[in-house]
Amino acid sequence: MKQVLQSLNSGKTELAEVPCPMVDEGQVLIRTHRTLISAGTERALMEFGQATWIERAHRNPDKVKMVLEKLKADGLAATIAAVGNKLSRPHPMGYCNVGTVIDVGPGVIGLRIGDRVASNGGHAEVVCVPQNLCVRVPSGVLDEDAVFTVLGAIALHGIRLLQPSLGEHIVVIGLGLIGLLAVQLLRAQGCRVLGIDFDSARLGLAKRFGAEAIDLGAVDPVSAAMTLAGDAGVDGVLIAASTSSSAPVSQAAKMCRRRGRIVLVGVTGLDLSRADFYQKELSFQVSCSYGPGRYDPEYEEKGHDYPIGYVRWTERRNFEAVLEMLAEKRLEVGPLVSHRVPIEHAERAYALVGAEEKTLGIVLEYSSNDEESPHARTLPTGTGGTPVAKGQTVGFVGSGDYANSVLMPAFKGAGARLKVVASSGGLTGAHAARRHGFELTTTDAGVVFSDQEVAAVVVATRNDSHARYVLRAIESGKHVFVEKPLALTESEIDAIEQASKTREGAVMMVGFNRRFAPHVVKAKALLQVLPQPMSLVMTVNAGAVPPEHWTRDPKSGGGRIIGEVCHFIDLFRFLVGSPIAEHKLTQAATSDVCASISLRFSDGSMGTIHYLSNGHRALPKERLEVFCGGRVLQLENFRMLRGFGWPGFRSMKLWRQDKGQKACVEAFVSAIRDGTPSPIPLSELIEVARITLAIAAAAKA
Repeated sequence: MKQVLQSLNSGKTELAEVPCPMVDEGQVLIRTHRTLISAGTERALMEFGQATWIERAHRNPDKVKMVLEKLKADGLAATIAAVGNKLSRPHPMGYCNVGTVIDVGPGVIGLRIGDRVASNGGHAEVVCVPQNLCVRVPSGVLDEDAVFTVLGAIALHGIRLLQPSLGEHIVVIGLGLIGLLAVQLLRAQGCRVLGIDFDSARLGLAKRFGAEAIDLGAVDPVSAAMTLAGDAGVDGVLIAASTSSSAPVSQAAKMCRRRGRIVLVGVTGLDLSRADFYQKELSFQVSCSYGPGRYDPEYEEKGHDYPIGYVRWTERRNFEAVLEMLAEKRLEVGPLVSHRVPIEHAERAYALVGAEEKTLGIVLEYSSNDEESPHARTLPTGTGGTPVAKGQTVGFVGSGDYANSVLMPAFKGAGARLKVVASSGGLTGAHAARRHGFELTTTDAGVVFSDQEVAAVVVATRNDSHARYVLRAIESGKHVFVEKPLALTESEIDAIEQASKTREGAVMMVGFNRRFAPHVVKAKALLQVLPQPMSLVMTVNAGAVPPEHWTRDPKSGGGRIIGEVCHFIDLFRFLVGSPIAEHKLTQAATSDVCASISLRFSDGSMGTIHYLSNGHRALPKERLEVFCGGRVLQLENFRMLRGFGWPGFRSMKLWRQDKGQKACVEAFVSAIRDGTPSPIPLSELIEVARITLAIAAAAKA
């Protein structure tokens, strides 16, 4: 299917072929009829991509600070690689979509195949959206009108925050699509409205919709607003402008009456004057998109609606309110369309957005013929695979950041043939295929397991699916490399252990890369000459993760102990070389994980892992110290290994941080090629998995 993408590196917009997405639980699959280009938002993305590095830094000082902190902690090479990977990902454009439902996932309520719906889906022939971001379109509303639903909801939510009442004087600064929709919605509530903009055509539309309008370049906006309100000042100001200047906020404060309200829907500078707000006791609020529920994974991803008795207007109910206004002809959007462009010429439409020619609403049109709407879930990339020795052809399930930036280059560098990559949405898989040279890209994971040429499967999906895909790989007779953790439950570990016994000679490996890091390999060699119990201390400056992040979700991520601490348990298990006999957890009363985990090994060694989320990013993330036989090894963030008391060894330094990812993958590929045992014994993988689950259970007790 065709989808509009943009490069954040160059600002270039392209119409790409990507596989049709798969529908998952709580999601709806939609064949698109119309989409609307939101000129303000999408122009800003284009301008960011086209900006110089200095301009980008000036616009994003917080991001610059993060980059500098990473540079200090991890080094130049790792920082350049991380930033380059972020910017290389194509960005899907658009969020105003109308189409027909062609499939629904489990758990979807109130929507069915054949329904005509409006959603926040992007510019693509087929989109997959959560049910709470999708509403039915009334029969009397045209597609070209319904495509304004999402923008209307943005304007409506800003107005709800402004809380206008009948007869109040309201100013709208910025008469783009959202501003002009806001003018009509405010007039419908009985407000007297003043629209402010530079563009004469937009000022004319504001007048058509019942507002008074002034040219910002010809009239002082503060004086005009005071005249409107009889010198008392206006009751409220809705700022729908897009500018780096703080002038709109300053003007809004000056034109308001005492205790007036200001709501920012657009994007402006926020260099506020305390005196302007203090003397009048003004309220200022920034509106968040479509309304309550936005960016809340519980609402948007999991479909948990807010009770109407407590949250009257969620983003979905705002969608419905806008559609009701359209159905009753109280909202006029026809005059807001300046161009209509077939999706095949989407690049021409974006040229209009970036040109000096005045545009307003640009509608992208899609084929209305069901047979012409491609639903292919597997696409060839045109990349000819390089024949390699039997057993080195791999398929990927999952194409997220880590897979794209680390695993795929590592497998390619190890000489593996990259045959097929599967991703649920299609976009990240298509990007990975083009970037790394996969022969096929698909949204159907079954293709990876059924392909007879694929000898090994790499599982790089969210944690809750790891065990399922590992078992499927084993049942399909394939080798498997799975990102940590191996599983989230004891029953999953039992099933994997049992299934593995039926596949003698198969290589199964978890991505415990730290045991393959050059510093750790050197430390292991040094420690082997001292057959004495050792004491290990690992300090992990993990940093805080927002509560809503999927890694902290017990169901999808398993929590940070299962998802991350397993790495360090495995590292200790490798260095000691003896089974774990006992474990104990001590944790602080913090919202995120701050814990000390003590391990005792059967040879008498002991280890302590301090996994802390309450530190500062400027401190390097990982520090390991090993005490043994009157000697000490100290590893700083996988860049410097120092020896104290070791004859013939003082230090080992690398200019680039190396946590062993490449060596880990090379060991896996070599084992498949040479027919040797798995680089990490299955017994150790199972042991580490069970210990980690037990520690996570203790943390919940």
